[in-house]
Amino acid sequence: MINTNPIGLFDSGIGGTSIWKAIHQLMPNENTIYLADSKNAPYGEKSKEEIIALSKKNTELLLENNCKIIVVACNTATTNAIKELRACYDVPFIGIEPAIKPAATHSKTQTIGILATKGTLSSELFNKAVSLYQDVNIVEQIGYGLVELIENGEINSPKMEDLLQSYLNPMIEKNIDYLVLGCSHYPYLIPKIKAILPKSIQIIDSGEAVAKQTLAVLQAQKGLNNIEKGKCEFYSNINPKVLNDILENKFSVAKKAF
Repeated sequence: MINTNPIGLFDSGIGGTSIWKAIHQLMPNENTIYLADSKNAPYGEKSKEEIIALSKKNTELLLENNCKIIVVACNTATTNAIKELRACYDVPFIGIEPAIKPAATHSKTQTIGILATKGTLSSELFNKAVSLYQDVNIVEQIGYGLVELIENGEINSPKMEDLLQSYLNPMIEKNIDYLVLGCSHYPYLIPKIKAILPKSIQIIDSGEAVAKQTLAVLQAQKGLNNIEKGKCEFYSNINPKVLNDILENKFSVAKKAF
């Protein structure tokens, strides 16, 4: 059976496009709809109630567009709202969580770093995941200001450089050998992060794992679209230029009120 309905994705802005790219690369025939809720970025500084309300708003818009599966391409929304989303809506949800397991399992120094938003690091779901690795020293760092700079198109700014230095150097001093990126915006900072970290420290993000999980769920439901190359739609509720730039102007981005 073929299902041509789109895969829906949402994030608190442009960062979830790092997840979208992994999904599109793995399943190029799938139609996709991406919502960049940049007007309300960052989610990481909001209350759990606000995050749930915004996640429901985004979900309902995607369901109005007949999405067959919804990818919560935001760590903060996943860790704070996915339980409520699954309880409220009759559609499969794929979440994104910091990839603690591979880092903790493979760490030789028994010390890993996690760079994430306040909303993710303070969530019940994250702390439950951390509790499984009592024998590993987990160095947590809130990435204050990083999402805002990315949303403003300031990835290569001196301020970004200063913030990353201040967050990463203490982790290096504590002898981490893995750095887990706990926000879907942060993969866009990997070149800058690599310039700061010693080569011995490996960086892990969740994009590929999320794409594989999305494929597995669609295969199980016999819901894949194998007809032709998919149509990709992108919407932003604020200036779409930054989203357009991050997509390297390869797709059209529409402004939409939501």
